[in-house]
Amino acid sequence: MSERKRGLGRGLSALMADIPDAGPDGVPARPDRVVAIERIVPNPDQPRRRFDEDALEELAASIRSKGVIQPLIVRAKGEGYEIVAGERRWRAAQRAQVHELPVVVREFDDTEVLEVAIIENVQRADLNPLEEAAGYRALMDRFGHTQEQLAEAMGKSRSHLANLLRLLNLPGPVQHMVRDGQLSMGHARVLAGNENATILAHDAATKGWSVRQLEAKAKAAGGGGTAKRGGQGITKRKDADVIALEEELSGALGMKVEVETGKDDNGRVVIHYDGMGALDDLVAHLGVFSLGE
Repeated sequence: MSERKRGLGRGLSALMADIPDAGPDGVPARPDRVVAIERIVPNPDQPRRRFDEDALEELAASIRSKGVIQPLIVRAKGEGYEIVAGERRWRAAQRAQVHELPVVVREFDDTEVLEVAIIENVQRADLNPLEEAAGYRALMDRFGHTQEQLAEAMGKSRSHLANLLRLLNLPGPVQHMVRDGQLSMGHARVLAGNENATILAHDAATKGWSVRQLEAKAKAAGGGGTAKRGGQGITKRKDADVIALEEELSGALGMKVEVETGKDDNGRVVIHYDGMGALDDLVAHLGVFSLGE
């Protein structure tokens, strides 16, 4: 395991603490300077990939009428500036044919830029679940932060974070339905790890199933028969208690956990990890030796 660069957890208000005349939520009230809009570029790691067209038009209309009241937060990038927070304002300003934007320039490293972008979106603009999960995954993969660190920093439970990250394993068509709002976070959680996820997702979206209805259909689709594994008759059908136990274990470990039960109360627990870093976190959580030692 590589050494982590820094602990995550300062949060948006702390990251903005050095900005003069900041409001109570850490948002600056006065810009450092005004910059030509063509010198400003978006952050390529911005977790939000879709911008609501109607919302952008409303913001553009407001900018035409009142101007850009809240400065963008940027950092120096080459001959120009890269957006740390405020891409929606930048996009709307272009529609409003604004030529200059007020900015606050700060020296943030890559980790802090991504952290601010995620927090800004999650707390102010409500990312869809997959965009939120992708942002958290980027923090973990690129900067080595654990689920526990992220949960504490973002004010989320570990189980919430674990459930979000599981959504990234959904089939592509199902992820598309979640992004488009055809399926809710609750629907997506039910489908995560289900081998019939694509079919069930299509039926749920077209037939208007509730989360509870989808749960019932998913259980029915996955039931029946046994799978012979290691000479044991491990059943595929799981009762509510086993499913609840899997959810609790998954939340506690931050990884997908499957409990497989068989005859005579035998069975096994399968823990799925994604990458050696996740395995190192697991053995550390269990109090075993570290793989990096």
